[in-house]
Amino acid sequence: MKKYITRRLLQLIPILFGITLLSFLLMNTGTADVIDVMENNTGGALSEEEKDALRAELGLDKPILQQYVIWLGKTIRGDMGESFVSGQPVFATFVSKLPATIYLTITSILLTVLLSIPLGILSAVKQNRITDYIIRFFSFIGNSLPNFFVSLLLIYVFSLKLSLLPVMGNNAGWKSVILPTLTLALSMASKYTRQVRATVLEELNKDYVQGARARGVGEKRILYFSVLRASMLTIVTLLALSIGSLLGGTAIVESIFMWDGVGKMVVDAITMRDYPVIQVYVIWMAIIYVGVNLVTDIIYHYLDPRIRLGEEDA
Repeated sequence: MKKYITRRLLQLIPILFGITLLSFLLMNTGTADVIDVMENNTGGALSEEEKDALRAELGLDKPILQQYVIWLGKTIRGDMGESFVSGQPVFATFVSKLPATIYLTITSILLTVLLSIPLGILSAVKQNRITDYIIRFFSFIGNSLPNFFVSLLLIYVFSLKLSLLPVMGNNAGWKSVILPTLTLALSMASKYTRQVRATVLEELNKDYVQGARARGVGEKRILYFSVLRASMLTIVTLLALSIGSLLGGTAIVESIFMWDGVGKMVVDAITMRDYPVIQVYVIWMAIIYVGVNLVTDIIYHYLDPRIRLGEEDA
């Protein structure tokens, strides 16, 4: 296991190099000039001489590959540059936005688990009964509604009509996180309820379940100690993908609710062509998905004995 983890961590290095290089090249293929965008954002007026001096100061007058090598060298040393817009250190800005995104990720995942797993199991156990039809109907509706529509609907009902929750921002304590959490969790829970139902039904039809029933093992024991454990591989995979996307910041939801997290930060950076901020976000996303996949594989190792046996045979 230690060799496997070490090998996967080493694989992270070329992946990060490739992703950062590709994103750097793509960002610099745009027709808009960064200095002109900065000038428009600040509302100032710069002469051509001042623009050329600013390009030289930022290193934008050099070839793209040379710019990348310079940026990479500074990043390895811990200097990720300064924002083109605010002039603040990029890493400090990113770190200041990260807690809000982590907070929203944790609340969304917890609510998703609390909703999807019990409802998925109940739907599978009550297959083709009225309970199953009701759960499948609402999960279909929830999965069909886009996040921006759900967020606007929740704002209209709970903020404008009932005046129970703040419309936007994250300055009202725990009340601020309720609407964005509901928006994200309703969509994910609707999708995962159907997946959990399908996985549990597949396990219930396998031979080991029939054998346990023939030996007189109770249905609840079969369900909770055998079927649910076997289904955890699929559930863990789904949750891992969701954690990765949520930690990256759900841009639409964070922008609608003015949630001051990583997603809103990168949307603003893309709008204003703030390349250093975008590049740090790209690194963050790459690390997240490689890290989440590694953790998922480790969990697989402990959940599925067949994986351990395969490693021993190898």
